Amino acid sequence: MADAPHQLPPYARSLGVVLTGQYEGEMPVLTVDFGPMVEGRPQHFHGGATAGLLENAGYAALRTALIAAGRDPKLKPINITVQYLAAGKSQASFAVGRITRLGRRNANITVEAWQTDRARPIATAVMNILMV
Repeated sequence: MADAPHQLPPYARSLGVVLTGQYEGEMPVLTVDFGPMVEGRPQHFHGGATAGLLENAGYAALRTALIAAGRDPKLKPINITVQYLAAGKSQASFAVGRITRLGRRNANITVEAWQTDRARPIATAVMNILMV
């Protein structure tokens, strides 16, 4: 996606995902407030909304790193694996990605989502992205 590092795609915006800051001064932190667009069973986040938050945080981290390196490739997912660790309750959720490997043609990213305590994630993801 050839855009600013913090411009979120339409899917993220439709969920209500917003950029709320940067983790340790580098990677963007994304937030989504609880509401009807992300509710699954009553008073809980839908798993797809949680996965969408994780995926967008991963792409935001990758775009930030690529732009800092002067690169602007098209990003294509190879695979994305989400692990649900706890139910997301009816409050804001946060997510941040970390680049574990940034190569010439592919990248590996780990992402965490949490609510009240970053040390207690509600979900994690591993993303492998092809850059062409």
